[in-house]
Amino acid sequence: MTTSQTQPLFAELIADEMRQVDEVIRASLHSEVVLVRQVSEYIIHSGGKRLRPALLLLTAGACGVPGPQARILAAVVEFIHTATLLHDDVVDESSLRRGRETANELFGNAASVLVGDFLYSRAFQMMVSVGRMRVMEVLSEATNIIAEGEVLQLMNCNDADVDEARYLQVIRYKTAKLFEAASRLGGVLADADAMLEDGLARYGMHLGTAFQIIDDVLDYSGNEADTGKHLGDDLAEGKPTLPLIYARDRGTPEIAAAIRTAIETGGLEEFDAVLKAVHESGALEAAREAARAEAGLAREALSGLPDSQYKNALIELADFAVARSH
Repeated sequence: MTTSQTQPLFAELIADEMRQVDEVIRASLHSEVVLVRQVSEYIIHSGGKRLRPALLLLTAGACGVPGPQARILAAVVEFIHTATLLHDDVVDESSLRRGRETANELFGNAASVLVGDFLYSRAFQMMVSVGRMRVMEVLSEATNIIAEGEVLQLMNCNDADVDEARYLQVIRYKTAKLFEAASRLGGVLADADAMLEDGLARYGMHLGTAFQIIDDVLDYSGNEADTGKHLGDDLAEGKPTLPLIYARDRGTPEIAAAIRTAIETGGLEEFDAVLKAVHESGALEAAREAARAEAGLAREALSGLPDSQYKNALIELADFAVARSH
């Protein structure tokens, strides 16, 4: 369901508010330190989907509380997300994101880490300005769990024994937690009852999980021009993602051995064989089905929300998370 040929409903519905969020972001990036401004603006304006701030605006709208506080918190969520990207790319030694050089490739690792710290601290300054302890509770917990997820992912790298449960734990912590927090905050701003607030949080958690599973599928099936990253990047980093786990567990002993070696060494020498196995084993479709199941749970979690255009947009967003090609 779309109201425009170029924009889905969820994007069109909050287009004006997102422009105002961009203004908040630009104003909040100000620093007397030139390098801080340069790195921050480079990564913030590098073409991301801005799904997390959009999610906060949509849930706030669905609860009847669009306005300045929602826009400030949408910018906060984007700053937290951007800080994790800066740190992620250093840890992963990435050189390409969204089709552009990563900040660490352009400015160096030290600048990327330190500007990531600046964005985290600026985010906390901004959330304090909202003056609501519950907001602080939600975002401080989310930031802490995201950090734990980063460490869990580091521990899983090059471990060929990672199973689906361990994979899901990482993405629930590392990716889905900020989606969950953004969704919950719409209810917090509206002083929603605990049942509705928790339903919104579950929606965000399942949406974020679906979104990350599809990201991992696209690492083996996407068009590099669309995804803005190299095919096989996850394998090069030794990340045992769901398509690999499914292919390993469904393949012949020879295939399983090749995948295990590729995960353990992070070597792309095996990439062609691994890619063939991932496609031929049905792993990609199985992973897509897992993402569709998560999107279905996300939609179910909205049952307590009154009908509105915003609710329709949230339902559409769950579909978009699974159907996208980048």
